[in-house]
Amino acid sequence: MNSTTETSGVTENEVCELLAAAYRDFNARNIDAVLARLHPEVEWANGMEGGHVHGREEVRAYWTRQWKILDPHVDPVSIKYRGEDRWVVEVHQVVRNLEGDVLVDTIVHHAYRVASGFIQRMDIEITTESQNRNTQQ
Repeated sequence: MNSTTETSGVTENEVCELLAAAYRDFNARNIDAVLARLHPEVEWANGMEGGHVHGREEVRAYWTRQWKILDPHVDPVSIKYRGEDRWVVEVHQVVRNLEGDVLVDTIVHHAYRVASGFIQRMDIEITTESQNRNTQQ
C-alpha cells in the first residue's frame, strides 16, 4: 500500500493513529474525544441491540446506555487496510459486568470506513475464532 490510501487523502499512519486513539479514548470513557473522530453522520454497529446507530448523538446515547450496565474494554491488536477506504482492526475485547465479573473475553474484528480523516462507519465482524473463544468459557 502507498503511504496515502487510494481515495481518503490521509496516510496509513494517520488512519492507524485515528483508530488507535479512538480505542484509547473509548477505554478511558472520554466520549467527546471519540465522537470528534466520527463523521457527523457516522453509521456505528450496535453490538448490544443489533443494527446500527446513526450520527454522533445516537452513538453517544448508545454508549451511555451500554456503560450503565456493562464495562467493555477493547484493545487493538492489529490494524490492516483492506482497500476502498476499509480498515479492519483485530481487537481483544473484555466485557465485565458492573461488579467486575468477566462476561466476555474474546477477539473480535471491527471493520471501519474512514475518509477525510473521519470514521464514517463501523461494523462488527464475527469470526470463527471469536465464536470458539466464547464457547470455551
